[in-house]
Amino acid sequence: MGPTLPRRGLLVAALAALAAPGLAAAESASLGGDGGAARLVLPGAAGSAWRLTAASRPARLVLSLPSHDWEGPRSLHGAGPVRAASWDARARRLVIDLSGPVAMPDVSREGGALVLSIRPGPAAAFARMAGPGRPIATGQGAPRPVVVLDPGHGGKDPGTIGATGTYEKRIVLAAAQEMKRRLEAGGRCRVLLTRSRDTFVPLARRVEFARRSRAVLFVSIHADSAPGARGASVYTLSETASDALSAALARRENAADSAGGLNLPPVPADVQRILLSLVRQETRQGSARLAGMAVSALRPRVPLLPNTHRQAAFAVLKSPDVPSMLVEIGFLSDRRDEAQLKRPEHRAVVAAALAGAVEDYLERPGLGVASVG
Repeated sequence: MGPTLPRRGLLVAALAALAAPGLAAAESASLGGDGGAARLVLPGAAGSAWRLTAASRPARLVLSLPSHDWEGPRSLHGAGPVRAASWDARARRLVIDLSGPVAMPDVSREGGALVLSIRPGPAAAFARMAGPGRPIATGQGAPRPVVVLDPGHGGKDPGTIGATGTYEKRIVLAAAQEMKRRLEAGGRCRVLLTRSRDTFVPLARRVEFARRSRAVLFVSIHADSAPGARGASVYTLSETASDALSAALARRENAADSAGGLNLPPVPADVQRILLSLVRQETRQGSARLAGMAVSALRPRVPLLPNTHRQAAFAVLKSPDVPSMLVEIGFLSDRRDEAQLKRPEHRAVVAAALAGAVEDYLERPGLGVASVG
């Protein structure tokens, strides 16, 4: 199933359509430049089902619009990375010929128009998009899902300081920024950071930021201290810690807690309790699934802590409706981990593995992602 507009987006689109009846039908399709990008506007297509695929030989995008009544010329002159576009009336699809690889197009709605912004992108990411028989986007032009990355500590809280003076807050911010770049290049999601510079953000505000952003995933990134421990590890929420190390790490991180209540529908209290229990159960299943994918992605690339997926009561993982995991990308208390984490090349390997796990999770929507009301 493709993405759908949130209720607020549907309301805005409906109001726009009511405010200007017949406007979209009177306009014609257009393709123009927007900086280094191409901007394709298809009036009247926002309410139609659509399917976008990519091919690499030759490089092209194909936008299928099976129920759309095409308005405008059958051929459109190129702009930006688009050589030209042509409407195939028999197949009811728009073939967009490209001059080279592009990033995942941004798809949006403006009144009754479907709008695609197409800009150049990395060849490797485009090759992944152009996999055989797999659409890169479908639906009614909904925004891409939001993933929140949470670089731990910051500002007045440096986190762990390694033996050679390495600050955890700096290492994890660099790793999160690299992971953000890789996810955005892949184009399957929007990525937000709880902090993008050296500032202190309380734990409760980190959780609230993810929920307010309607995130589908939350990944907290750390590089803590634990005597004798070495290697990456992944943690999900449990009120009972899986081991003493996990419990100790949770105690170190939990400077604050979050109530994290849900806006449940107006139903009797006993029904609310059942709903909340179901949502939390589904969220934890999603968290565990994400953690398993992260461990599988990390295992062949970086040293791992034994029993790599662990559990503890981390406050930053307590959102009841956003699947969440905390990743220790290594331990700055270990000189070998510290030396590796100081190297951008090693952080890039870790970021690539974690970004791949997130993309794998997002490719199979509907499993472990909770929503209420």
